[in-house]
Amino acid sequence: MPMPIAVLVSGGGSNLQAIIDRIEAGMLDAEIKVVVSNKADALGLTRAKNHHIPTRVLLHTEFDSRESFDEAMVQAIRESGVTPQGVVAMAGFMRMVTPVFLNAFKGRVVNIHPALLPSFPGVRGQSDAADYGVKIAGCTVHFVDEKMDHGAVIIQAAVPCQPGEGGDRLGSRILRLEHRVLPQALQWLAEDRLTVDGRFVHLKPSTRNLAIQPMADVDVETQALVWPPLEEGF
Repeated sequence: MPMPIAVLVSGGGSNLQAIIDRIEAGMLDAEIKVVVSNKADALGLTRAKNHHIPTRVLLHTEFDSRESFDEAMVQAIRESGVTPQGVVAMAGFMRMVTPVFLNAFKGRVVNIHPALLPSFPGVRGQSDAADYGVKIAGCTVHFVDEKMDHGAVIIQAAVPCQPGEGGDRLGSRILRLEHRVLPQALQWLAEDRLTVDGRFVHLKPSTRNLAIQPMADVDVETQALVWPPLEEGF
C-alpha cells in the first residue's frame, strides 16, 4: 500500500511537482492525500489541482495563535486520510510548526532546506550562502523539530559556488538537487529504511537490487555530491 503523505506549500511548489512526478513515474511508493497551503495564491495549489490532488487553504492570518493554526492543519491532514504511518512533507512551507503539530505526526514530518545545515538556516539560505562567499552550498532534507531548520539530517546534496554569484543563480542550481533528494528521502520512509538515534539518521540497506554510485557526481552541470547516495530513479 502506498505511503499516505500530506504536502505543505507556501509558494511555487516545484518540490511538490518533483514528488508528483516521481509518484506518477512509479519511483515513489506514496500517495499525496492533500496539499495544504497558508497562502490562497500559492502556485503549488494549482499544481496539485492539475493532478487531481485535494487541496486545503488555511490562512494563518485568520488564527489567533500558532497553536490554533497548527490544530487546524492537523485536523485537515487527518481528515484527508493521512495515517500515523504517513508523512508530512514541508516543501517550501514558510511557517514554523509548534509541538501541537509535531506531536500529532511524531517523527513523521520532514522539510527540505536550500542550504547545508547547520549553516545558513532561515528563509534566505541560498542568498546568505552566496553573500558569505562559501565555496560549497547545497540542500538538506531533515526531520522537523521545534527549532528552525534544526532536526536530524536525512540526506544532503552539495554544489560548488562561483565567486560573486548571487543567491538567485546559486539557488537555481540548488533547486535541481532539491527535486531529487526530497523524493528520495520520502521513498526511504516509504520503505521503512530510516532509523533515528539522537541526531543521527541511519539508512538500512535496500532489499532491492539497485544501481547506486556511492560518492559520485549526480549532475554534470551542477557537479553535485549527494550523501547518502541517490538510488536508481532519483
